[in-house]
Amino acid sequence: MAQYYTQKLRRFGPTPLGVDWSCMPTQALRFRKLLKLCDFDSPFSLNDVGCGYGALLDYLALYHPLTSIDYLGIDVSSAMVRSARKRRSGDLIQFHHGRESPRQADYSIASGIFNVMLDQPLRVWEHSIEATLVHLGATSRKGFAVNFVHQSVPREMARPGLYCANPMQWIGFCERRLGAQVHFIDDYAMSEFTLIVEY
Repeated sequence: MAQYYTQKLRRFGPTPLGVDWSCMPTQALRFRKLLKLCDFDSPFSLNDVGCGYGALLDYLALYHPLTSIDYLGIDVSSAMVRSARKRRSGDLIQFHHGRESPRQADYSIASGIFNVMLDQPLRVWEHSIEATLVHLGATSRKGFAVNFVHQSVPREMARPGLYCANPMQWIGFCERRLGAQVHFIDDYAMSEFTLIVEY
């Protein structure tokens, strides 16, 4: 997985294509849906799992410049982390190379990290998703938000190695395993959905 995204970054640079998204407007739309989790009226800490080159920071600076956010970006690709560090720095901005967050925060988000399973067997990939959701729950005091490609995506649009999810499977998992309240969002005219998971 780290190699896959490192190659994307080398080919396309710190752009949406460099993290396997099609364009900036759809990337921004995903961020807007994920960030429905957060209360921007007061300071908070945020873990960004699968941060890539740090694009979320650009969005936050543009749309929420007055909110103090203690940000930690986490990514499996060391090249992504290096790129993010070059692009953004500050007293409240940190990056970590790895699969999981080393700290607890008020909120966590993970955009697109479950979509590309490559040649992993389905059960192995879904076990990895379960472990990641449990970790997000353990490291998020107030809640977390994730997104998935919807299983209803037309077959001709689904590329090899793309994981298409059943929303009820993951809503049920978060409710049963994590004891959380889950808000389902799919009203943004894309073949995907967002889960807001709160405690």
